[in-house]
Amino acid sequence: MQQKIVIRVQMNCDRCRSKAMKTAVGNHGIETVSIDGEEKDLLVIIGERVDSVALACSLRKKLHCADIVTVEEVKEKEKETEEEKPEEDKKDVPLPHPVIYSSHLPAYCVIFDPEPSTCSIL
Repeated sequence: MQQKIVIRVQMNCDRCRSKAMKTAVGNHGIETVSIDGEEKDLLVIIGERVDSVALACSLRKKLHCADIVTVEEVKEKEKETEEEKPEEDKKDVPLPHPVIYSSHLPAYCVIFDPEPSTCSIL
C-alpha cells in the first residue's frame, strides 16, 4: 500500500530544502520526494510502508520544525484501468458450461469420524 505523506517543514533557504530532501530520502521505502506549497514549505513524500512519525522526528532533529499535515493512501490509476478492461472482455465471452446454483447443493454435510474421540463431555 503506497502512502502520500505531507509534512510542513520550515525551509528558508536552498540549503535547508536540500537538507530536508536528503533526510527524507534516507528512510526506507520512499519512492519520491518533492517540495510543494505557495511558500515552498510542504514536503510531499510518496512511498510504501513509510513510518510518518519516525520521518517527522528525523526532520525535527535536522531542521528543528516539522509537522505532519496529512497521511493518505495513493490509489494507482493504472491498476484500476487494467482491472476494468478484463471485466468488459468477460461480459462478451459466453460461458462454456452451465452454472451450478447453490440451491442444488445439500444444506448440511455429515462427517464420519472413524476414530471416535475419548472426550467424556458431550
